[in-house]
Amino acid sequence: MESSRATTRRHLSTSPFKPRVPDPIKVFEVGEQVSHDKEGLGRISSVDGTSAVVVDFGGGRLLRVVAPFAKLHNL
Repeated sequence: MESSRATTRRHLSTSPFKPRVPDPIKVFEVGEQVSHDKEGLGRISSVDGTSAVVVDFGGGRLLRVVAPFAKLHNL
């Protein structure tokens, strides 16, 4: 069985395809309202730099979301 490893592909200058542009890093602030793809609406309760945020979805449901925040969107 092959192990799955994240690898970085190089873009060759002779390639007919454009190089992949990385997604911009999302930045969140405490108190900001957000939407999570699975959990729904919530509010940022704490921020751990650019690496993670804790979201309060109400009713005592807290979720720590780590970067790159693919499922978390600003409202």
